[in-house]
Amino acid sequence: MDKINDELKKLELEIADVKRRLQTLPDGSLACSRNGNYWKWYWNCGDGLSYLPKSARPMAEKLAVRKYLSLLLRSLQARRAFLDSYLARKSQAAEQAVQAYLENPAYQPLLAPYFTPLSPELAQWAAAPYDQNPLFPEQRIHKCASGHLVRSKSEAIIDMVLYTNQVPFRYECALTLGKTVIYPDFTIRDPSSGKTYYWEHFGMMDQPSYAARTFSKLQLYTSFQIIPSIQLITTYETQEHPLNTETAEALVRQYFL
Repeated sequence: MDKINDELKKLELEIADVKRRLQTLPDGSLACSRNGNYWKWYWNCGDGLSYLPKSARPMAEKLAVRKYLSLLLRSLQARRAFLDSYLARKSQAAEQAVQAYLENPAYQPLLAPYFTPLSPELAQWAAAPYDQNPLFPEQRIHKCASGHLVRSKSEAIIDMVLYTNQVPFRYECALTLGKTVIYPDFTIRDPSSGKTYYWEHFGMMDQPSYAARTFSKLQLYTSFQIIPSIQLITTYETQEHPLNTETAEALVRQYFL
């Protein structure tokens, strides 16, 4: 994995260098046609072909270099996309293996003593009944080691990192803000201070209507002095950029460990 990450860093530098060099070259592309034993050069600058005489060789050379660099850039970007995809698949497989282990009923009783809040008060809070989101319970299909049923694999990742790091929390617990009742994905108590935090995961940010609802919800939180990056932890994903365990772990370490 380290070699792949090193290769990705190298590719990023090469891609940035090629893009920089392309910016120094004229726009358009070079076209060539054979004329007996000679070649004719043409400059395609978007509004048709312009003949380049032999005296315009410096321009032809620059356009030839542009074409080479454009092809090289496409090759480098394709390799980067392949490596990104490979790492994503490896990461997903590893996350699934961890989740499967934590969900295994043979191991859950053995692991439970290690994944409970240290404070009796917080342990009681986490275990006490609470008003949970009553909407669409059939969508809670992902069983977590904590015992919660959650709606998505990304929420299962967050549940897992909170649980395995002994951070007490509730899933979709009711929160009243003025006249509005909402259900944050996770209501969390800091293991050291007992302070309350909220964690909202927004999982379809590539859908405009969903993104609009997200911004409205953030505005609601802010109007009640629950501020993103202070008391409110937020994570986001799109279809091409899903949440991963590393990101969730980093946030738990930042806020609670």
